Amino acid sequence: MAVFFAWVFGQAAAHTVFLFLVATLIALLLDPIVLTLGAFRLRRGFAVALVYLTFAAALLLILIALGTVVVSQTKTAAARFNDYFTVRHGQSSADRDINRLQHWLDTHHLRNINVEQSGHRLVKRIRQRDVGRYTHRIVNFVEGAAISIGKALFDFVLILVVSIYLLLDMQRLSRAVDRRFPPGGGRPLISRMEHALISYVRGQIALSLIIGTSAGLGLWILGATGLVPNMDSYALLFGGWVAITEVLPYLGPWLGAIPPAIYALVVHPFSVIWVVLLFLGIHQIEGHVVVPKVMGSVLRLHPLLVIFGLLAGANIDGLIGALMALPLLAVGRAAWEFFSERISFESWTGGGTIPVEVEDITEARSETLAGR
Repeated sequence: MAVFFAWVFGQAAAHTVFLFLVATLIALLLDPIVLTLGAFRLRRGFAVALVYLTFAAALLLILIALGTVVVSQTKTAAARFNDYFTVRHGQSSADRDINRLQHWLDTHHLRNINVEQSGHRLVKRIRQRDVGRYTHRIVNFVEGAAISIGKALFDFVLILVVSIYLLLDMQRLSRAVDRRFPPGGGRPLISRMEHALISYVRGQIALSLIIGTSAGLGLWILGATGLVPNMDSYALLFGGWVAITEVLPYLGPWLGAIPPAIYALVVHPFSVIWVVLLFLGIHQIEGHVVVPKVMGSVLRLHPLLVIFGLLAGANIDGLIGALMALPLLAVGRAAWEFFSERISFESWTGGGTIPVEVEDITEARSETLAGR
């Protein structure tokens, strides 16, 4: 019955429990900074306030800048998309690109390949379906996504308040945990969790910066050389998107490649080949060089466990849940290592003595019958 009620409570309060876990991760991550400020004889309450005000200001500036860039760049891309299919001087840019492609095929002994008629029919069909209406929907979606950030302020405030209380009482909590689970000459449990979380964050930041910068630089080169028209204007936006999606292992690299590939496909269909080749090269270097060097000694989790954590986190709280899954797994691994060093089980096949005496049921029954 207790298990049933725990299961029902877990389903009903899954979101709240998750928010508390996120607040705990934030408190563990910021506690070393607060301790460093405490070394300068700052009171813990003042140090906590200083850290949170600094991080809040930085986060607010990042969100405002990112939201402004995403919305403005999306509007610009939508306008270019409209212009690409808009008829001017008898033809649209899409029609002229199809004519150029057919001319290239004809001059390279590929006259049997006829893409001109089918291509013009496709462009006409897209134009008749009112491209502007769909691009307007895309702009509305991006603006709605930016507005939805404001609707999540309640969760953000709750996480902030809980993490502040945890951070203020972290020393007391750490002493209570040490009394219950003595370090035994090693690193305390809370300290291990903090170290695991900081190591993971450092590795993830380095990985995101490396991959995001590589993607942005590669896309800028494709745009500057004319292989992908105007791609250099959006290299910063796409590079930032790749850096953000890199937080999601295995899924992130594929998600990061989708927007630039779609843009290249719309602007000039054959230029998508260069974008695909660029990301294939980046992913090969990432998988064989960057990830083993940067994250190999940090995460130390089996890929199946990582995928399970991502799916479970996404099921609990969407994208935020998927982002928090790996830090939780990193902290959980630190706790597992702490307890595995202190708990050992008796071997099933050792031939040793039985620690508990067991009464022989046959002898007990014989004595009972003899007494009768």
